[in-house]
Amino acid sequence: MIENYTADFYVKAAYDLDAKALKKLGIALVLVDLDNTLIAWNQPEGTPELRAWLGELRAADIQICVVSNNHYKRVKTAVAPFGVDFVNDALKPFTWGIKKALKRYSVSTDKVLLVGDQRMTDIRAGKRAGIRTVLVKPLLVSDHWQTQFNRWRERRVTRKIEATQGKTIYKDKIE
Repeated sequence: MIENYTADFYVKAAYDLDAKALKKLGIALVLVDLDNTLIAWNQPEGTPELRAWLGELRAADIQICVVSNNHYKRVKTAVAPFGVDFVNDALKPFTWGIKKALKRYSVSTDKVLLVGDQRMTDIRAGKRAGIRTVLVKPLLVSDHWQTQFNRWRERRVTRKIEATQGKTIYKDKIE
């Protein structure tokens, strides 16, 4: 059971995913969660690091698509300044949104990476879809009230994972 919530990689932030390392892994498409992964849920303007990372991925010909459980208006408004494609109402931890993105981009699962800040939704959805996953630290310590319940459940699962696999170490990059 815990393997369903165990990411393939752990990095501090999505922006630490170097395009060269992703290319070496054969990644052609990065699916990324929105709130507290790509942008802080209460700071929709993003950061210079975000803009630089998106530029790096584009220069390396790696496509990026936000896959979010948020509704259309919220996601569209959030990603519009960055020119990023998106799938809204993704229903993570189910695979509906991921499958929609995979179909849109016609990319095989071995060339896709899902990046998110929650084991219970992002990592679980990626595992169900058969794609590699990256767990990042949330950009903010505080969460939207709707996410707080998932965080409580996630702490319980993380304790179980760490009891069998050791402490989760978030790295600066994928090695």
